[in-house]
Amino acid sequence: MPRCPGPGPAWKTRLCRGPPPWLWPLKRPRHSFPALAARWGRNLPLVTVVLSPFSPCLSWKRMAGIFFLPFISSGFAPRFKQEENFMLGRAHPSQPRFNWSHLTPLELKNRSVGLGTESTGRGKPHFTLEGHKFLIFGGSIHYFRVPREYWRDRLLKLKACGFNTVTTYVPWNLHEPERGKFDFSGNLDLEAFVLMAAEIGLWVILRPGRYICSEMDLGGLPSWLLQDPRLLLRTTNKSFIEAVEKYFDHLIPRVIPLQYRQAGPVIAVQVENEYGSFNKDKTYMPYLHKALLRRGIVELLLTSDVLAAINLQKLHQDTFNQLHKVQPVRSRQPVNMENLPINNGSGQSYGLVLYEKSICSGGRLRAHAHDVAQVFLDETMIGILNENNKDLHIPELRDCRYLRILVENQGRVNFSWQIQNEQKGITGSVSINNSSLEGFTIYSLEMKMSFFERLRSATWKPVPDSHQGPAFYCGTLKAGPSPKDTFLSLLNWNYGFVFINGRNLGRYWNIGPQKTLYLPGVWLHPEDNEVILFEKMMSGSDIKSTDKPTL
Repeated sequence: MPRCPGPGPAWKTRLCRGPPPWLWPLKRPRHSFPALAARWGRNLPLVTVVLSPFSPCLSWKRMAGIFFLPFISSGFAPRFKQEENFMLGRAHPSQPRFNWSHLTPLELKNRSVGLGTESTGRGKPHFTLEGHKFLIFGGSIHYFRVPREYWRDRLLKLKACGFNTVTTYVPWNLHEPERGKFDFSGNLDLEAFVLMAAEIGLWVILRPGRYICSEMDLGGLPSWLLQDPRLLLRTTNKSFIEAVEKYFDHLIPRVIPLQYRQAGPVIAVQVENEYGSFNKDKTYMPYLHKALLRRGIVELLLTSDVLAAINLQKLHQDTFNQLHKVQPVRSRQPVNMENLPINNGSGQSYGLVLYEKSICSGGRLRAHAHDVAQVFLDETMIGILNENNKDLHIPELRDCRYLRILVENQGRVNFSWQIQNEQKGITGSVSINNSSLEGFTIYSLEMKMSFFERLRSATWKPVPDSHQGPAFYCGTLKAGPSPKDTFLSLLNWNYGFVFINGRNLGRYWNIGPQKTLYLPGVWLHPEDNEVILFEKMMSGSDIKSTDKPTL
């Protein structure tokens, strides 16, 4: 088998077939689980923002400009009027320039006055830091979307462009994936990222979730919040506030020592994100403001309102029988994904759910499936259900058969009041000829590391030349001693997902436009690497690596 020390040489895998499908929740018109920021690659950051306090209400309004600059000098300031006056022969004194060379986390040791605003006479309001006029020249790097091994490289590139500030969201759904179970380790080590930014010489504007939008599943809110239909997201609803309070009790103590006045790099904290377009509860923002102050946030508090701001920015006969090795649920009625009794009561966030029930007669099947469901009689697919198509004809049966409904979560919307109604799986009853079905076996196909550990114990079989229908495929990628970044091309595959050593690279779909998936070299091991594909429609054959992406 050809070796793949880095970008360039093609490689192929010998594929094997395994148990039935699962899927990661990505949907073309929606956004979900964080995708890798592959566009950064080895290039300089593309989007930058200049923040200026044009409004005394301290929201990020009228942010100026998109720049593609190789550097910014310490004396950056507009000069056009001065040059015009010189050409017309009028002598005017030079205008003062911003000078922030001494206003960096590394240089500024004596601190008493944090980020603020000031207005003098007829001049426009401006930011100040430690009493000095200060221009925030910043861009976003989301630590949870970049492999930790690349944080320093990306931050150095940001600074090399002339930036003095990095902004980042803090995703609640990743830091508390299960109710009461918090994770600030590895790629989610917020404190390590912020301290690294300070070491490099960058200030930090922190945008902690509740809701962050950020093209994330449910806008960064944990999906287990959808278990209770009475809980109202992004309001002072008691159940929602209780969850926010517990999250803040774990998050904010980590932020306190990172603040400017604690000798840290955090100069401002965002209260909430784009609430102006949501605006369901006038008491919600004041509550969040007090909740942050009560826990010790002393730096400048900001909001970002979207209405006023510009944010730059192989199935075979016994395959289903293998599912008992994956994952423990029986229920009288179908249970939606978020309410499955798994993950310590927090339900399932992503992936697929398989609902199984023995039936002995056909007729009109009706079910509410979110987002897309493949319907099988035993191993044979007979149709599709989705949000617009809730009915399907089941042919008359001579013998009892297994009705299997495989529902794919394609991602929860991350914007607008619709986030309240983003439960996935089968919501409601399943009926044939208006008679409700009861007694379901439900399998959770949530694609986490623990899922793949259980999957490895299943029986794998050689792959035929072509197989129609959803299936897992496994193979081995051999890499050299120092693997480099590369891109995977799945030329003759149709629709599915790729995992390398248990890590999700993303979705492929033959309709495009994206034809390759970014594979960070730091996720590869020297020698053997496990490759697992889930193909939903029909198997392909070759998988190749290339040094050039097709996006």
